[in-house]
Amino acid sequence: MVPEAEVQDVLDELQRLRARVPLLAGALAASTDGLVLAQDTPGVEAEGVAALTAAALGVALRMAEATGRGGFRELLVRGETGYIATYAAGSSAVLTLLAEDRINVGRLHLEGRRASARIGELVDAALRRSAPPAPAPHAPRPRTPPPGPLPHRT
Repeated sequence: MVPEAEVQDVLDELQRLRARVPLLAGALAASTDGLVLAQDTPGVEAEGVAALTAAALGVALRMAEATGRGGFRELLVRGETGYIATYAAGSSAVLTLLAEDRINVGRLHLEGRRASARIGELVDAALRRSAPPAPAPHAPRPRTPPPGPLPHRT
């Protein structure tokens, strides 16, 4: 899990993003398995959105792989009253943005990509620091020849 200090940094980034893009109705950072890391989503159940994001991410990953389009970068869903945009954020997180229908989609992508890169850096660095140290490698055991010659039939 991400330490509390980094969670606050991620939340600060979400709030700055919403201040820069007024037509954003919400912003959520989650782990790729659907756990909320930080959220600024008034009126929206963040845990449900994070879980649905993980499900959509699974489908998007398979689609990108099946069509030879490389690793997942982003997903855009347009509903009748707005957009849901999800961006890869480092190796183990995603950023999901909820936007009103009138938003400039180019601006949404520009700001979403920038914010997801910053959030990815924060989360990946926190996970590297909190990971348990790798066990010391053991010296390889020397191969010993079998004792004496192998018996053979005469």
